Amino acid sequence: MLKPVCTALAGGIEMAIKDKIKELRENSKKRNFSQTLDLIINLKDFDTNKSENKIDEIFQLPKGTGKPTRITIFHSEKLNTKYRVLTQADIEAMEKDKKLLKKVISETDIFLAEPKLMPIVGKYLGKYLAPRGLMPKPLIGDVNNAIKSFEGGVRLAVKKHPCIQTFVGTEAMSDDDLAENIQAVLDHLMHRLPKGKNNIKNVYIKFTMSKPVKIEV
Repeated sequence: MLKPVCTALAGGIEMAIKDKIKELRENSKKRNFSQTLDLIINLKDFDTNKSENKIDEIFQLPKGTGKPTRITIFHSEKLNTKYRVLTQADIEAMEKDKKLLKKVISETDIFLAEPKLMPIVGKYLGKYLAPRGLMPKPLIGDVNNAIKSFEGGVRLAVKKHPCIQTFVGTEAMSDDDLAENIQAVLDHLMHRLPKGKNNIKNVYIKFTMSKPVKIEV
């Protein structure tokens, strides 16, 4: 008896999200590029200094990001992949060539690394990647399957401040797809946060160059 009720509630929330996306579109100035839709979740009663509250993960959006995921892989072998692959020698070279490092960072959404190269990345590039929330995720198991699992993913991370900000698509996507992505992130965090919904202070959405719109959750 509970399942239909839960489904109805979820559907109602998703409909409310779609209304807010419509409001955001109506009040946003048109730009000559497809803007990113950002999701900002402010937290409460959440101590960022506690180890159990550390959140830094890649979450796959059910409807994708609306644009290709730019992945850079640190690996000791040549991989059959369309993504950029960097070796230990490349890692060490980038630490000295800040122009190259800046270019790679600007062209990457998600960094991945062969487990044995994780300490090397940390040693040479950690001080540049960590503050940006870009430390690589380990590639475990079958490499191709592992890479695929990160495609269409966005990073959910809490740093110094009790806030999670990520993107959930682009304005070129449909309201239905954007709402489904937003709902999926919120559902995930309500299970991931120690106090669930009670850790969420407020939620906003905004386009790259627009004012934010609040979503009631």
